[in-house]
Amino acid sequence: MPYYIGGLVDEVDSLIARSPAQFREQGIAVHTRHEVEAIDLGQREVAVRDLESGAARREGFDQLVIATGAEPLRPNLPGIDTAGVHGMAWMHDMLAVERDLQAREIANAAVIGGGYIGVEMAEAFDLLNIPTTLIHSRETVMSSLDPDMGELVNDALRAAGINLVTGARATAIDGRNGFVNAVKTEADSYLADIVVLGLGTRPRSQLAVAAGIPTGPTGGVIVDARMRTQVDGVWAAGDCTEMRHIVSGEPVSFALGTIANKQGRVCGVNLGGGDATFPGVLGTAITKFHDTEIARTGLSATELEGLGREFVTGRIESSTRSGYFEGSAKITVKLTAERESGRILGGQIVGGPGSGKRIDTIATAVASELTLLDLEYLDLSYAPPFSPVWDPVQIAARITNQQR
Repeated sequence: MPYYIGGLVDEVDSLIARSPAQFREQGIAVHTRHEVEAIDLGQREVAVRDLESGAARREGFDQLVIATGAEPLRPNLPGIDTAGVHGMAWMHDMLAVERDLQAREIANAAVIGGGYIGVEMAEAFDLLNIPTTLIHSRETVMSSLDPDMGELVNDALRAAGINLVTGARATAIDGRNGFVNAVKTEADSYLADIVVLGLGTRPRSQLAVAAGIPTGPTGGVIVDARMRTQVDGVWAAGDCTEMRHIVSGEPVSFALGTIANKQGRVCGVNLGGGDATFPGVLGTAITKFHDTEIARTGLSATELEGLGREFVTGRIESSTRSGYFEGSAKITVKLTAERESGRILGGQIVGGPGSGKRIDTIATAVASELTLLDLEYLDLSYAPPFSPVWDPVQIAARITNQQR
């Protein structure tokens, strides 16, 4: 959605994976503009309201799938409901931002939150040549990265002219003439004619909780590897669920389309009489800010410290191609690994074009329980237009292994 706002995606319809009409062609009854208000496990029914007519009815079920997704965090700030303040979680949020940009003269924009959506929206406003302030509560954006890697993203934002305000929380939103005018922090105030919230999400599990379907410490619905909840005949998939982290074994919640799609497929296969299992997650994710690509997988040093694990880290700077080849860009790779065994536990990448997708090599190594030595001598491809003779992830593996 930020790419549509920034003009990198032309058509709204291209963002819709499957329309109601396509479902109906497969014989699936689709009821848009309907809301499920309650789940009655005793009667095996859901209470539904038609949002157009207001009519209420009950639908029976033999098997039920809960796929209610995640909801954006929206702080209870003074002025949060002022016109011109937007989320960026659903299509109607995106279209509201587009209408706002077309209807009013926007001299300044503000983004609250420096995660994936926050960084992508800062890029979108920058592509539209709108001076932008990004306000983030921590000292470095992209909090899923270690601070030393997040600092590289800070540098990229500031180099592009983004007014990056870190270590600060928004305390209020001011309005003028019915529209947002500024965002306040404890220390200062920043002009903004439009504001986008990028403060993260939480599982949208209220229906399940009200029905007595167990949820876990992350707030997500508890499911097994086949996507079954702890209630017979009730399944759940996607951002509303709690997942198992492959490395830590701990319950986690990641609102990522890759995970939701895989869980949905596993759930559907099993409902259809097949046998599929979901192995867990690493939190592998990637984004960009202009030419700076940002990616991570597994457990960071910060997360490992919190878990009390014995680990080592290594960080290197290299190039995406052979240094003499045109288009070569800087890449920074950081790895984490078990101190005793050398098993790779996670990785982070920040760099120029051609950097980010290398995270998939690291994700594969983590999921396969490879050691640093395994990765260092893995038979990866080489040609000057694609990488140095030693790929940066392999150099990182060597340097990290030396820390043991």
